[in-house]
Order: sequence, then structure tokens, then C-alpha cells
Amino acid sequence: MDFSADSSYLQVSTGSYKRQVYEVPSGKQLVDQAVIDRITWATWTSVLGDEVIGIWSRHAEKADVNCACVSHSGINLVTGDDFGMVKLFDFPCPEKFVRTCFCMVTATNTVDIRILSCFSRTHMMEIFSSLN
Repeated sequence: MDFSADSSYLQVSTGSYKRQVYEVPSGKQLVDQAVIDRITWATWTSVLGDEVIGIWSRHAEKADVNCACVSHSGINLVTGDDFGMVKLFDFPCPEKFVRTCFCMVTATNTVDIRILSCFSRTHMMEIFSSLN
């Protein structure tokens, strides 16, 4: 769940793999894609949307990518999946099948992930490199 930068909108990803945007505080669902495209999000934790199409590999199924988080600077995206992969992308990544910048394998599937505000892209790449 993510709020827009001005707290006027809320976005969620549903169990049926749909991204939905709602007005705050009315709770009215926003369906005008042109309006949705102009919203600036304070955070981004959704694996769905035009901004993150590139996180899906050619052979990924809907349930494979479990979590995502955009850095506070808004230029990096980290994802976690069922295969224990933690991947670093540029954000946004609207092109299909984008190559990851770095990838790390964990022992089990990754169900949630966050980027600390003090971490830059350089810090993240150093962590990924040291763990691989």
C-alpha cells in the first residue's frame, strides 16, 4: 500500500493481481489512467503497474515476484521473489524484460523488502557485490 506524495491517493495491489488507486479520504476508486499516470507517489511497494513492467522475466508467473521497494531518491527499485532472488533495477523500468543491475540469492523466498533511506545506489551495489 502506497500513498501519493500529497496524500490524496492510495494505491494497492490486489490478490487478483490488479493495481487499484483510490482517492483519500473518500475511498472512491480512480479509474482514469491519465490521472493515475500524473500521480507522484511518496513510496512504491507495488509489483504491479506500468512503472515496473521490467521486473518480470520472460518466464515469470504472476505470483513469482513478491515484493518491491523504490529507494527514497526514486531512482532504484529492489525486488524479491519466490526463488530467493533480490534484484536491483533502475526506476522506473517500463520496458519489458529489463536486465537487473545486480542480483543476490538468499536462502528462501523473499516476501518483503525495504531500502533504508541512508542507502545510495553505490551502497546497495557494494552490499550486493559482497554477498555474491
